[in-house]
Amino acid sequence: MIGSLSAGQRARDLAEAAGALVDVVVVGGGVTGAGVALDAAARGLSVVLLERTDLAAGTSRWSSKLVHGGLRYLAHGEIGLARESARERAVLMGTTAPHLVRRLPFLIPDAAGRDVSALGEVGGRLGDLVRVSVMGGRGSLPGTRRVSADDVARLVPAVRPGRGGVVFWDGQLSDDARLVIALARTAAAYGARVLTGATVTAVGGADVHADVDGEAVTLRARVVVNAAGVWSQRLAPGIRLVPSRGSHLVLRGERLGSPSAALTVPLPGSRSRYVFALPQADGLVYLGITDEPVEGPVPDEDPQPSDAEVQQLLDTVNQVLEQPLTRDDVVGRYAGYRPLVLPESAGTGPGDATADLSRKHLLSWDGPVLTVVGGKLTTYRAMAEETVDAVVARLGRAARATTGRLALIGAAPRPALERILASPRLVARYGTEAPEVEALGADLVVPGRPETVGELRFGVRHEGARTVDDLLDRRTRIGLVPEDRARAVPVAERVLAEES
Repeated sequence: MIGSLSAGQRARDLAEAAGALVDVVVVGGGVTGAGVALDAAARGLSVVLLERTDLAAGTSRWSSKLVHGGLRYLAHGEIGLARESARERAVLMGTTAPHLVRRLPFLIPDAAGRDVSALGEVGGRLGDLVRVSVMGGRGSLPGTRRVSADDVARLVPAVRPGRGGVVFWDGQLSDDARLVIALARTAAAYGARVLTGATVTAVGGADVHADVDGEAVTLRARVVVNAAGVWSQRLAPGIRLVPSRGSHLVLRGERLGSPSAALTVPLPGSRSRYVFALPQADGLVYLGITDEPVEGPVPDEDPQPSDAEVQQLLDTVNQVLEQPLTRDDVVGRYAGYRPLVLPESAGTGPGDATADLSRKHLLSWDGPVLTVVGGKLTTYRAMAEETVDAVVARLGRAARATTGRLALIGAAPRPALERILASPRLVARYGTEAPEVEALGADLVVPGRPETVGELRFGVRHEGARTVDDLLDRRTRIGLVPEDRARAVPVAERVLAEES
């Protein structure tokens, strides 16, 4: 299969990479690193991607799963960043991965305050103006509008009845980790060697030293791209990062009346920060997001929401619900780190709140190492393009970016996706490969959940999954509900044994 990250392909990539001289070694297998690997490989550069654990194992799988146009940036006057976000959203929805991105309405109910929904309407209409100003944006989403009390009850039945609201639209990923996997596989299809379980231990001159499955491996690279996110300072100590933690709670959708829109409620005292209750295709709802500063070195382990964050999320959304949520309604929780960049103009003190720091990214050279850090998931492609532009300039090449018109593995125009003879749910996650996934087994991994054994098999055969964690926490997202994960472990272990 084209772009397959099979065990055999990994063994070949490792054998060929060891001791080889390549144009680019990318450190980090999140959305930024995978995006850089694809951009570079598509320009004809030789590329090796080294990821410490697994694709999307860090920040990239802990997002809100949104491809958003940046209304918050408008509130801060960052028009350029808002336009970039809107442009990249249009590219993702129209070309890069139409199968992975769907339109999602966002409801700001009058129950949050008529002044709140009025301000949201102004922001939504400004966002519409930005959207229609970028290529591909005009027809990508419906416009902002006021809705009736009946519409509110239909969109989010759990909201206190009797009042209307405002609806604006944005993009939602079926799964952020699946975007990263599609990027890495597409990079592999263009010749990139993708190696997970590869920890970079040192970079000295052109030599890149790594530990791969306990064995020391040395590669030689003309350029090293450091795309390690909040861990970038391990290769670039001079970078000034102010990481923050963003947390979500996982709820059963029926607790909110199985909503079809994202409920949007402002944090008390804020005019630009919101809590979202985001409906998912699997019947869950993700409630987020917080923004808490992280002190000290960032650990390797996944962060966890604090009790204060849990309470903040519940208290905020409960302002507009007829029946308040309690901690007993929480079936899972997750948190991720944002690699926020401290501006060079900032002092040495703690500075402003992380929520007010820009999401702009940074490029910085240190010898042969180019660090790219900051930004956000929506704009990964633009970040990768700018990064590889800097790489080809350093190498003296004249290769131009093509990713703005390059479809990922599985992608197709929406009319073609609608004609695929497979489960719509699988099409929304695997695109044109959905029939192959379906053919590998339709048995459910966990009764009451939609994931199939075929998805696990496909993850092992073609998506580089090597462990139970890879399968349950990244190739599928069963792990977001610990109770479901526990029931799925024996099935994942059996599939790994059968496919080895």
